[in-house]
Amino acid sequence: MLKRPILDPDRNYTFRSYFELPYETDEVLAEFGYELRTDRLALPHSAELPPRLPAIAQEIEEILRLTLLSSEAAKRELLIAPIIAEIARFCRCSLRIEYNLTVNQWLKGELDYLLRSHPTQTQTDRPDSILVIEAKRDDLTRGFTQLAVELIALAEVEPGNVFYGAVTTGNIWQFGQLDRPTQTITQDLQQRSIFSNLPEIASILVGILKPIDPHSSQSPAG
Repeated sequence: MLKRPILDPDRNYTFRSYFELPYETDEVLAEFGYELRTDRLALPHSAELPPRLPAIAQEIEEILRLTLLSSEAAKRELLIAPIIAEIARFCRCSLRIEYNLTVNQWLKGELDYLLRSHPTQTQTDRPDSILVIEAKRDDLTRGFTQLAVELIALAEVEPGNVFYGAVTTGNIWQFGQLDRPTQTITQDLQQRSIFSNLPEIASILVGILKPIDPHSSQSPAG
């Protein structure tokens, strides 16, 4: 029996629409010819971390003692944006916020945060960007569905074979990876807390974005 399509060919869908759809992530991705996998990702890591990271962690803890972050805007401004901005400064990469992307009627909307590095000529085959989105209503499952669709859209317009993304509630981060040659998107099994895993989260973000000196002995850890 043929599987019934779940997306209406005559309807327009924004990225936010996929968060609201009552379907499983693998069903949505199948509409775009992608397979979902869940596994431990061998994510890039960097030994270099932003020197201001401990101060940012302390500031976040102080803020959380003073206020309840009940709105999505507050979480973006006070929990997510300070980390993203510091990573962008440290890696000297470009940062796009609420970046508008339109591929077609099924793939369009705003990307919460898109960070792009500037790889050297010897590193043109390495991933050089990461997409970070906020999980609405603290729902990482539906948030990952939205992230995966946004990665598919990004892969339609950007060169490269591997694309990284992360979905976060502000407190918890979960990474994903799109592999274009195999048409797969892998959802990392591990979820990382900014309270106990912020250095590792930063290490992954820097590992993806900061070009490695080809004459250096440093290499990303899995």
